[in-house]
Amino acid sequence: MPASATKALRVAVLADSDTRWKWGALTATRVRPGDTEIHLDGYLLRGRATPTARQLQEVGVRADSLREVTAVEFLRAMAGARGEDSYDVLVLALVGGGVQAMLHGLARVWQDVAERPVVVTGYVGVVYEKLADGLLLRHGADLVLANSRQDADRFRAVYEGVGADAAAVTEVALPFLGGAAYAGEHDPYTVVFAAQPSVPDSRKDRTYLLDRLIRHARLHPEREVLLKLRSKPGEHTTHIEELPYQKLVQRADPPPNFRLVYGHMGEVLDRTDLLVTISSTAALESLHRRIPTVVLSDLGVREALGNHHFVGSGCLASWDQLDAGHRPAPDPEWVARQGVAADGGYETAFDEARERIAALLARPGGLPPLAPYYNLVTAPGYLPGILARHHLAPDGTPLPGAPAADRAPGPVRQVVRRAARGAYRHGVQRVAPVIRRMGEL
Repeated sequence: MPASATKALRVAVLADSDTRWKWGALTATRVRPGDTEIHLDGYLLRGRATPTARQLQEVGVRADSLREVTAVEFLRAMAGARGEDSYDVLVLALVGGGVQAMLHGLARVWQDVAERPVVVTGYVGVVYEKLADGLLLRHGADLVLANSRQDADRFRAVYEGVGADAAAVTEVALPFLGGAAYAGEHDPYTVVFAAQPSVPDSRKDRTYLLDRLIRHARLHPEREVLLKLRSKPGEHTTHIEELPYQKLVQRADPPPNFRLVYGHMGEVLDRTDLLVTISSTAALESLHRRIPTVVLSDLGVREALGNHHFVGSGCLASWDQLDAGHRPAPDPEWVARQGVAADGGYETAFDEARERIAALLARPGGLPPLAPYYNLVTAPGYLPGILARHHLAPDGTPLPGAPAADRAPGPVRQVVRRAARGAYRHGVQRVAPVIRRMGEL
């Protein structure tokens, strides 16, 4: 009998960054059937982007338990979650390769289990690159969530195009939308630029954007101009940030009405009159609230920037236009296709997912074995490398020498591991960018 039949719905979320933890945890609460109480256990996959305590605090999502794990440790935890400790739902909030590795590892640990959790995965935000690659790496989950009608159609087309079962594709919306609708200008009028860690990625382009933001603050001294940052120097997010704006701004001379801000995006949007970005999902959060929103065209409308996704939105504009007083008018049909649900239909956006999960939990005899599209027949030259990155063999078993493959880490190993992880993060965040820049001289 599923655990949900006798007690609160037990959900596990495995995430590999602060943003994906936020997406996974909020998705878990959105898709729970009915008014079921939820017991949420969080697992943070150890790696370069494992969130810090400050990042977790900023996300604002609480769990009943939260711990760091390697892939092998997580699979061991899932294998041992039986009886009263069994899970009803597992949310894989990972990059595509991580999802694929976990699907194969879970297929192995659950091969003799009569009843297993419903496995859910999806995307944190806008899908503007590696559509086929990312989707096929996520195939095999019971639900592959699409954040909009447009994405659901694209996802099904990819799966059907390669002969894979597309039944798992389920249309929902971004789980972190919400907040009060925009009710008019604040005092002072507030312009917010939502920065992104990796877009754009060159010093020239990032300096240009910072200079234009500062110029806008000087042109409009009556306004408050905020640079909303995702992380502090030395912290990692879903994407690596090699040139933090905090460092670039040290060489500038911003006016008093210009400030750097951190914190929860929703709290910043509470006081925003104009949201400006290159291609951040903050634009969708802003559109959901009906806040005037601009996606910048200054650096071109290009796939590399991700702002091509907003073609047809009515939101594309340049700093010159904004300085002159332009205000965007979003296209209602485009907004509706993106799952933004500014018309008030957001609360029903997750109904299909809730119904499907409830039906799967009630399925007599449990669920069939996990069967990803990628296997040693369909992708013999690709799959082993994907699994090996997570120390798994092609059959989903731990490779010899895999971290903690044979036992849980003791206190000494945990201390050594934390020190090594800190050194690794420092190398990736601080040393590697310097070496790359020196190589370009």
